[in-house]
Parts: sequence; C-alpha cells; structure tokens
Amino acid sequence: MSAFLAWISQFPPLVQVPIVVVAFLVIVAVVIFFVDIAPRRGRRFTVIRLIACLLAPVILFLALGSVPAAAIGALIIGGLFFVLDYRSRSGAGYLFQLIGFLGPAMLLLTIGLIYPTVKTAIDSFYSGRGVFVGFDNFVWIFTQPSGIRTVLNTIVWVLIAPIVSTIIGLAYAVFIDKSRGEKYFKILVFMPMAISLVGASIIWRFVYTARPDDQAQIGLLNQLVVMFGGKPMDFLGVAPWNTVFLIVILIWVQTGFAMVVLSAAIKGVPIEQMEAAELDGTSAWQRFVNVTVPGIRSSLVVVLTTISIASLKVFDIVRTITAGSNDTSVIANEMYTQFKSFEYGRAAAFAVVLFLLVLPIIIYNARQIKLQREIR
Repeated sequence: MSAFLAWISQFPPLVQVPIVVVAFLVIVAVVIFFVDIAPRRGRRFTVIRLIACLLAPVILFLALGSVPAAAIGALIIGGLFFVLDYRSRSGAGYLFQLIGFLGPAMLLLTIGLIYPTVKTAIDSFYSGRGVFVGFDNFVWIFTQPSGIRTVLNTIVWVLIAPIVSTIIGLAYAVFIDKSRGEKYFKILVFMPMAISLVGASIIWRFVYTARPDDQAQIGLLNQLVVMFGGKPMDFLGVAPWNTVFLIVILIWVQTGFAMVVLSAAIKGVPIEQMEAAELDGTSAWQRFVNVTVPGIRSSLVVVLTTISIASLKVFDIVRTITAGSNDTSVIANEMYTQFKSFEYGRAAAFAVVLFLLVLPIIIYNARQIKLQREIR
C-alpha cells in the first residue's frame, strides 16, 4: 500500500484523483464479482474460488511483506470459500453475500461508534493523568454547583426547544396548508435550516448585543428598547433568562424542520376522514384534535425526538455566543471545556451522562417504529 501511495505521489494532483478513483472502482468491482459468484454452484465457479484462494495469499504477501500474515489470510479465505462451496450445494450460499454487504458497515460502526463509546465509558473512571478514580468524576459533576447547573441547563433545553418548535411548526403548517402563497411562506420559515448553527448564533449575537447607555446600540433588540425610551438590557448576562434567549436560536432554526415534516404529514391525512368529521358537525378545532393529530402522530414523534436529541447535544450556539459563561453552559460545551483543560476523565464522564440522557429518547423512538411496523 505504501509503495502504491508513493507511486501516486509522483503525479500531479489532477492525475492522482482519477487514479485513486479507478483503483477504488477496481476494488469494488472485485468485491462485487466474488459476492456474485460465491453462492453459485458448478465446477466453473469452484475453480474461480480456488484461484481466488491461491491469489489472495500472494496479494497479502505483496501488500504486507509477511509470510505468516499471508498464510493466515490463505487459511481464513480458503476455509471461508470451502464452507460456502459446501453450503451452496444445499442452496444456502448466501452467507458470503451477507458478509460482503454487512461487513464494511459493521466495520465502520465498530471503528466510529462502538469503540469510541466503550473507550469513553472506560476513560470516565480515570483522572486526566490516567489514574483510576472510580466514580469520582461523576460525583464531581453532581456535587459541584457548575456541574449541576450544566445538567439542569441541558434539561431545560430539552424541555423547551422541542415542544415550542413543534407547536409553532404544527400551527404554521395547519394555517398555511393549501393557502395562497403556501410555498413562499414555507421558504421563509425553512430558510434558517439552511444556515449553520454557528452562523445563526452570530446573527442572534448581533440581535442580543448590548452597549452602555451613552453609546449607539448595534443590537436589534436593544435598539428597539432605546427607541421606545427604555434602557439597554444585557440579554446574555442575566441568568436564567440568558439560557432562554439562547434556546430561542435553536427554536428559530428547528421550527422550519418541524413545519416541513408536519405539513407533509397533514397532507397525507385521508380527506375522507376530514369530510366525514365535517358532516358530523364537528368544529375545526375538533377535527384538528380528533382527526389531524392522530393521523400525524408518528410524524410528531419523529419531530419531537429529533429536536430533543439536537437539544441534548447542542454545542455550537452556546460556544459561539457565551462559551458557557454566566451560567449558560450545557453538557456538550462543558465536555469540550474539560477536555481542553486536560481533564479527560471529567470530559468522558460528561459524555457518558449525555449518552444516558439521549438513550431513553432513542429507545422510545425505536419502540414507536416497531409498533408502527406491527400495525402495518
């Protein structure tokens, strides 16, 4: 592999790209080829598998330069093909296909999700210097005022942002459904979703900016306050209202997501049910509560759980505007702060707490999806 990369590095960058793409396509083609022929029966395919078993050790030896590695690889590949060839006689040669398609995904999940999760859980029982301290990091989180405030702030985010975003998005979707200029109204509400959370935070930081009384106000809210004869207010300096003002930013961003999903769900409610309810003499509110809401229940669950998870792991908004000062820190921000201060164990403990808070939401969502499949 190193020799191949060294050979590629001799070419100009514009030439390296197609070479890498072609090499990748060749590897994919080879994998697909063997996935396709693995379950097939017949002498011809058996010969092809035998050749593959002979070539595999050679390729491993050239790539790794190790005879033991080539021998182990030959043993594994040869045994796998033998089992597959034996099972294919009974029409059960799909095993290689299953491994071929699930193997890369399982490898990526193991490297990118399972291993970091286990490693973080283990690190949470050690100090920043690598000394085993047991549950001391968790005790520190729930005994320090700053740690308790961080956890409470995160819970406040989860309680306010998903509910308010969903209510506003649902109300907007109901009121503009089939109205004149519907698509333009949706664009206006959905537009914040196209902005990154950092960009949205910078915009709202200018909105909340406060200057002394004797200076011109550049913050939109304080400019309005001054125009009506009031005094500038430090929106980001007074706890706990500063946390609420930060939550407004996430609501502003996520309302568009809630509106789009729920609007599509409302359009999927059978018109016959609405007409039948109208013939029964129900009011608009009764039709909404008894027909529309039950019809979009699954979409409501998806929206609430998605925004709840986004609220639990919120980081960009807090870090960009206050960096956690004035009692506005949340778990994700505090995790980064502790890690930056070389307190790796405390950072890992915050990560574990965040994982435990997210876990019930994920389990609930998974159960809802299972129930929907059973109903279908």
